[in-house]
Amino acid sequence: QMQLAESGGASVQAGGSLRLSCTASRVSEFSYSEYCLAWFRQGSGKEREWVALIDTLNVNRVYADSVKGRFTISRDTVKRMSYLEMNHLDPEDAAMYYCAAKTSSCSFIARDFDYWGQGTQVTVPS
Repeated sequence: QMQLAESGGASVQAGGSLRLSCTASRVSEFSYSEYCLAWFRQGSGKEREWVALIDTLNVNRVYADSVKGRFTISRDTVKRMSYLEMNHLDPEDAAMYYCAAKTSSCSFIARDFDYWGQGTQVTVPS
């Protein structure tokens, strides 16, 4: 069964940048290519919210309005990795960030995703 592991979380000053990585294991390159990949986040005392997704063809990338223009999602199927490049970070972006994967069509809904990482913490002091 595929496993996901996030890394790259840190404390960064407002206005700064950070790149999160998500490494998949126990999955072939071909199988990994068939997963829709997404990033979600959950701030302290808040519900988990969808941030960005990238489809199986590595063509369509969709972003939540709150991060559009600042965050970029990407994937490297050969390496079995996905990334979330975050720029112009704001204290509102502080959260635990999770990568997730699901087969077939993409979704914005957390419960639709089959695989989750443990999360990586991003802190943006105000």
